[in-house]
Amino acid sequence: MNKKYKCIIFDCDGVLVDSEPTSIQVLVDIANEYGANIDLEYGMKHFKGSFFTACKQMISDLTQKQLPDSLEDEYRNRSFEAFQKKMEPVEGVKDVIGRLHLPFCVASSGPESKIRLNLGLAGLLPFFEGRIFSCYALKKWKPDPAVFLWAAKTMGFNPEACLVIEDSLSGVKAAKAGGFDVFGYTAHDPDNELMPLATKTFSKMSDLLALIE
Repeated sequence: MNKKYKCIIFDCDGVLVDSEPTSIQVLVDIANEYGANIDLEYGMKHFKGSFFTACKQMISDLTQKQLPDSLEDEYRNRSFEAFQKKMEPVEGVKDVIGRLHLPFCVASSGPESKIRLNLGLAGLLPFFEGRIFSCYALKKWKPDPAVFLWAAKTMGFNPEACLVIEDSLSGVKAAKAGGFDVFGYTAHDPDNELMPLATKTFSKMSDLLALIE
């Protein structure tokens, strides 16, 4: 095992759980109800990895409309319903976690309640109990590195000893800004946005352990 890395910090959506197309489709549907006229491809490119307030601002800019304060509750409720119908772990990630002989945790832009819900529906929550770090607790969101720095400190390691696994451009930027190595998971990165910034990239979760070793 690589002596450099002492701890692995996973993003949640798109890295541990295959939730991004579902949650982004909900955002796209909401945006279109206000007249945005966008599709899932647009949503994956512009909303992926962003926290809700940033997505709401993008929708407001697109539609030139003031959006209600209740929109986040609407989004959370509709996402919850969608997740209940379909939530799977990212292919191969359960095997990776089961064979990982290093401390690990999850650090995500979503509220802790959403992280716990998604991990629970995907059967991954028992692996991460007590090691869940949410940007909402700090009120600082990626590409700010705060959530990764908090996770590393709480886990007992310096950034240089930790490896971040991310699938979004904002997440990769956050990790780099915090002094972390970051591997970009590119299963949903058709424009190869992660490769120029990430320490390494990989497209199959089953390849991760070999890259760490």
